[in-house]
Formats: sequence, structure tokens, C-alpha cells
Amino acid sequence: MLQFFGLVFREYYSRFIIIRELLIALLLMILFLFAGGSILHTLGLSTEAVAIGGGLVMMIIAIRMIFPTRGGVMSDEEDGDGEPFIVPLAIPLIAGPSILATLILLTEKNPESIPKALIALLLAWLVSAIILFFSTKLYKILGNRGLKAIERLMGMILISISVQMLLNGFSSFMG
Repeated sequence: MLQFFGLVFREYYSRFIIIRELLIALLLMILFLFAGGSILHTLGLSTEAVAIGGGLVMMIIAIRMIFPTRGGVMSDEEDGDGEPFIVPLAIPLIAGPSILATLILLTEKNPESIPKALIALLLAWLVSAIILFFSTKLYKILGNRGLKAIERLMGMILISISVQMLLNGFSSFMG
């Protein structure tokens, strides 16, 4: 009986952590959507630097997705004990440097597109939340091989996006 309550508690506690981390990531992404340009100007960074930096980080993540290391995409060989707080779930897995760079670039180049970008951000966040909440069921449906195949496919898509970010940054820099 005590074991049953332990499992129930663990399930609710993990859902609480997922909700908390999703909300932290959402707040951070909305902050960068609305104040990213100000942050950019305060730090003295050009949009080209953000595009090139974001593209490089995204490419590294994509390469690690296609050719995973032993511990996984975001592994840093630390033990998984304890509760994550902000890191590594909210930042960098949900609100990573590449999405923050993309949000800055979207609003810097097209300030009138902020409402559309906010809707897209909320939809993407909702899809991420659904995937996180149903991850155990998805794992049962897709299995280990299916998830690896999807991870590698997403890595290929991210490689393409990162190359485009790099090309945009370099072409804008070159004039």
C-alpha cells in the first residue's frame, strides 16, 4: 500500500515539475519575444551575430541528435538525482539559445509580426507540453527504435534550419 502511494506521489510530483518548467520556459520565451530587441541593443549585439551564434548552437544540437552520445542529446555526464529547477528542462531543452535567438531575429526584422509570432510560440509551446505530458505513452507506442528514428529525422531538419540561419546571418553581414 505504501508503495502505491509512493508511485502516485511521484506521478503528481513529476507533473508538477513539468508544469513549472513549461511555465518558466514560456515566460522566458515571451520575455525574449517582446524585449529581445532591447536586450540585443543593451548588449551591443547585431542581428547578424545572433543569427550566426544561434545557427551554430542549433547545428551542434542537431549533430548531437543525429550522432548521439552515450548519455543522450543534452547529457553532461552528471547523475540524474534530484529535482531539476529551470535547468535542464526549461533551459535549454524548451527555451534554448536557438529559439531565443530566433525570437529576437523575428521581432527585430519584423516588429509588426509580434502577434503572429506570439500565436506561433504559444502553439509550439502547447505541442511541447502535450508531448511532455504523454511522453510515457508515446514511448510505449513508438518504442526505442521509433524514438531514435524521429530524433534523427528532427536532427536533419534542425541541420537545415541552422544552415539557413547561418546563411542569413553571413549574407546580411556581407551586405
